[in-house]
Amino acid sequence: MKIIVVGFGKVGYVLADQLNDEGHELTVIDINEERMQRAIGQLDIQAITGNGTSYITQIEAGIENSDLLIAVTDHDEINLLSCLIAKKAGNCHTIARVRSPEYFKEIDFIKEELGLSMSINPELAAAMEIARLIQIPSAMEIDSFARGRVNLIKFRVPADSPISNIKLSENQLLRECLLCVVQRADKSIVIPDGNTILYDGDIVSVIVPFNRMFKFFSSIGIKTKPIKDILIVGGSKIAFYLSEILIKSKIKVKIIEQKKERCEKLSTLLPEAMIICGDASNRVILDEEGISKADAFVSLTNLDEENIMLSLYANKVSNAKIITKINKIDFEEVISDMPIGSIICPKNITAENIIQYVRSMQNSFGSNVETLYRMMDNRVEALEFIVRDDSIVTQTPLMELNLKENLLICCINRKGRIITPSGKDIILKGDSVVVVTTKKGLNDIKDIIKE
Repeated sequence: MKIIVVGFGKVGYVLADQLNDEGHELTVIDINEERMQRAIGQLDIQAITGNGTSYITQIEAGIENSDLLIAVTDHDEINLLSCLIAKKAGNCHTIARVRSPEYFKEIDFIKEELGLSMSINPELAAAMEIARLIQIPSAMEIDSFARGRVNLIKFRVPADSPISNIKLSENQLLRECLLCVVQRADKSIVIPDGNTILYDGDIVSVIVPFNRMFKFFSSIGIKTKPIKDILIVGGSKIAFYLSEILIKSKIKVKIIEQKKERCEKLSTLLPEAMIICGDASNRVILDEEGISKADAFVSLTNLDEENIMLSLYANKVSNAKIITKINKIDFEEVISDMPIGSIICPKNITAENIIQYVRSMQNSFGSNVETLYRMMDNRVEALEFIVRDDSIVTQTPLMELNLKENLLICCINRKGRIITPSGKDIILKGDSVVVVTTKKGLNDIKDIIKE
């Protein structure tokens, strides 16, 4: 596909990098000449220095022959206007990054009037991800499929766990769940089978029914309790969206924010929350506000380094569920070994959502990508396909399908009934199917079959 990306900041870079890896013909537009040189040098893509809202600039970028324009600058108005011009000039699909709570409340009207194919709010998406982690405190990461009916839950196997050192086929405690992917201590990835053995410290992702979740975690040696109060550092848009969600769930929210003006605004917008004006990098303030007793701690400042230090301190003085926002630092192999809890990266969440839409545009056999997540340092993909027509994968027992290697069919959703598949199960027209694989770039359900 021919795709134009307007804006080459943090989100634009990640998006361009991933779309380029998937083989799309990519053009990037940004007003910053230095960023454009970076695009050419690091990604080897076409880069145009200019304003994405300019008709002339879009024509130069090839909008008339493009399939999609994605506007992800830091300014909502520029993104929306860029998409409007693209729709008029090229009649292509358009995606806009819209961050303002005021705009997002009216997003349905805006999408209809401007002809947007999709809008994405990174802060709201990140807040929803954090809220899921608060709901299931034992999880390091949660990916939801089948409109929330199925959760793929990532956790670390605790020391001396009863599920360690036993073949999966002989592991009674794992009978009620489906193990989908394993990351070893040496960072190697395993798509498991019956002979796979888990070891202490492995990071695994499983599908387990929600009503059995707490019992499951308790049985494998992971202590958990419902979260009733949360301490948030940083009064950002993410903090606002997250607080709205948590307050509706009757969770007590306390926010520490350094800027007085922002504190006053949050006090008005979130009357049920407790807003503290202070510098959270001062440990005295954290101690006074009860960090040692909080059920959950979330660091959402604009500085990755500060978020990491705050989470390290929270880990030292409390037993809280810890969540850390990281947006710039790319040393994932270092960060993942730090005791900073679950890591949230808004730019990656945004890229996942947009690539999901791009994959669905590419579908060629009546099926499409409904949901997509990147896992295990982006080395594994979990995808949900909607099966709209009969094909080579339907009406045939799974054991008889010639599936690609390092691929696992994790779940079949049949009209709301969740099936944990065995070799005798079949895929039917109308099902949604969740697949986990190390193979990148699957666009259609038929892509799970070896060529």
